Amino acid sequence: MAPQSISVQPSASNLFSRSSGKLLVITRGEGVYCWDREGRRYIDGSSGPVCVNIGHGVKDVAEAVAHQMEKISYAHSSRYTTESVLECAEKLARFAPPGLNRTYFCSGGSEATEAAAKLARQYHLEQGGGSRYKIIARWQSYHGNTLGALSMSGNIARRRRYVPLLLDFPHIPPAYCYRCPFGKNREACDIDCALALEAEIKTNGPQYISAFIAEPVVGATLGTVPAPEGYFQVIREICDRHGVLFIADEVMTGLGRTGRNWGIEHWGVEPDMITTAKGLAGGYMPLGACIVSDKIAEGFNGAFAHGHTYGSHPVACAVGAVVLDYIAEHKLVQRSAELGRYLHERLVKLYDHSTVGDVRGLGVFAGIEFVKDRTSKKPFPASVGFHRRVLEHCLSRGLLVYPGVATVDGFDGDHIQVAPPLVVTREQIDEIVSILDAAIGEAEREVL
Repeated sequence: MAPQSISVQPSASNLFSRSSGKLLVITRGEGVYCWDREGRRYIDGSSGPVCVNIGHGVKDVAEAVAHQMEKISYAHSSRYTTESVLECAEKLARFAPPGLNRTYFCSGGSEATEAAAKLARQYHLEQGGGSRYKIIARWQSYHGNTLGALSMSGNIARRRRYVPLLLDFPHIPPAYCYRCPFGKNREACDIDCALALEAEIKTNGPQYISAFIAEPVVGATLGTVPAPEGYFQVIREICDRHGVLFIADEVMTGLGRTGRNWGIEHWGVEPDMITTAKGLAGGYMPLGACIVSDKIAEGFNGAFAHGHTYGSHPVACAVGAVVLDYIAEHKLVQRSAELGRYLHERLVKLYDHSTVGDVRGLGVFAGIEFVKDRTSKKPFPASVGFHRRVLEHCLSRGLLVYPGVATVDGFDGDHIQVAPPLVVTREQIDEIVSILDAAIGEAEREVL
């Protein structure tokens, strides 16, 4: 038998892939590491797409899956539930902010944000606000790939092919201090990016606005950009003033990733709904959730008219429950806060490279934006593929990171996200930064 390659070209297999390039075949994982078919080890420097929060190969998870499958592997959520679903909901309520105690389970982040949009719509119907249906979001945000979630998303590059299929939802400028859309700096800023929400609500008519959705730290589209201090406090006030619900998209930022249980806690406000996924099941199972405030849940007079076959899946929820236990037992939220400070201290070294324009983030969640010229903040043209070059040089040195493109305007701009599992050590962070340092240097030598 011919030796197997460490990578596969999808077009030469039976796989119809989201990628047109070769795929690295990963065979196993443990902690922050993965191995390919030749046994080469890689540091998972981004937890996959920022989801493997507790690390790879946790035996407790495998045992929970086997145990639940031995009992009951499936029960349709329209008529039945299981102990694992109830347990996961109870533990998630304890982990959530005090006023959010009810959870609707689904299979991922896109489904979670879709559920939130429909929950908001039905809530307003129940309260006599039948004209409210529009969701306001921000440009260069990302809330999922299904058509409803993509309609809310402001990810220009991902929307471009599908605009004729999307709902015409309003968008406001992002809270993107490095490239302030209002031409201001943080020291002389009135948080115009937050005040833009009130203007958009008034432009459309408050009677038509159902909710506002935002990521506390914008992940895949902008490359780990936190909103400035005071931003979400203003957002909460505006939403309350106009009867608009506030949905915090915590698909990436939840479950301790930013050094708090939820990213929104850094701003000291409580949303009406939290959407989560990714870290909820640690990448071990497809599991998402919409956590609903008591006010919303109590506003329903009947059933929520929504559902999927695999919503509240017993095995997925068993995984969610054990992941929440693991986070608590190993104090991973506190660990993220402590090691996050160390990660950001080490990443400052990358400013030695002229192409590193901005390093930002919270907790073990960092983004690096690349520029052609640091003074003007001019990005590389998309044709240069600078993020791809950095990614390839990281890969050749045994590091996996999460790249991004079209950061600035949906066309140009490059970034990578650095977000290893929350079990990462200081020594492993040092190794990640060392490899990044070398990889960025190699990419610069190719293009400058």
